Amino acid sequence: MGKYYCLIAGLPDITLEDTKSTYSVTDFKTEIEPLMTGEDKRYLRWFFLKYDNSNLLSYLRKGSVSGFDGRGVFSVDEIKEICELVKIDKKIPRPMYVPAYIPGFIKKYFSRLVEEDEEKDEDETPANNNMLWEDRLSSSYFNEAMKCGNQFLASWFELNLNIGNVLAARNCREYGLDREDFIIGDNELAVNLRRSSTRDFDVEDLPEHLAELFQIAEEKDLFMRERRLDVLRWNWLEDNIACKTFDFVSVMAYLLRLEMIERWLGLGKERGEKAFRSLITDMKRGSAEALENFKENNK
Repeated sequence: MGKYYCLIAGLPDITLEDTKSTYSVTDFKTEIEPLMTGEDKRYLRWFFLKYDNSNLLSYLRKGSVSGFDGRGVFSVDEIKEICELVKIDKKIPRPMYVPAYIPGFIKKYFSRLVEEDEEKDEDETPANNNMLWEDRLSSSYFNEAMKCGNQFLASWFELNLNIGNVLAARNCREYGLDREDFIIGDNELAVNLRRSSTRDFDVEDLPEHLAELFQIAEEKDLFMRERRLDVLRWNWLEDNIACKTFDFVSVMAYLLRLEMIERWLGLGKERGEKAFRSLITDMKRGSAEALENFKENNK
């Protein structure tokens, strides 16, 4: 990994309470990418690929990318090219550096067959016919990202996978939904959350941040819960960069903090609660639609 003394020394201090942002995530990406080593650029891509996931789903569903998120790795034309190449079973040019989970997901999406979902390689999440396409893509993304080769990033991705899964498990319990449809990934916590029927999901001897996560999941105030989750993430970053100076980890931690600030600047309490209610509605609707599709395909 490279050293970035001048870059890091010139960055302004930021806190989660900031009411304005010096950089946007896009601006920061534009500034830091030319300064990074080839290896660090490859690691950095894993962070931005989550925006490509949204762009990819939009294109697959609509045949166009409306509301294109420019923070991703791939342009609109590149996403179209990747989809077309996969559709006709041609290899993607090596210079594009497309992670394996993307063409794998596109193939499954185009096939739309239950048999495709039942196939399982040793590195894939267990097949689940009722899982929403967003969750299937996220599951594949997290599984591959946690093997990116950088320990800091792999741990960060697993932290966020765990956060999403704990919240999903709690929501499923509260709203009577099947956890198998919404728990993603295949790490130890995901397996416990899917299978356990006990209140604590049979999770013992948790690291401190995971124990706190289960407490936060019980928070009734949705806005406060999101705030506490980002405080947990912020503190996790502090704990994991204590001995890292002027290297990729320091740059990455700054970017992750910047993203949190940017998100809060555009998210008010009323909007946050509305988004949560919409999520629960979509979860219920998605589960019902998946069940009907399964019945129809298996008459």
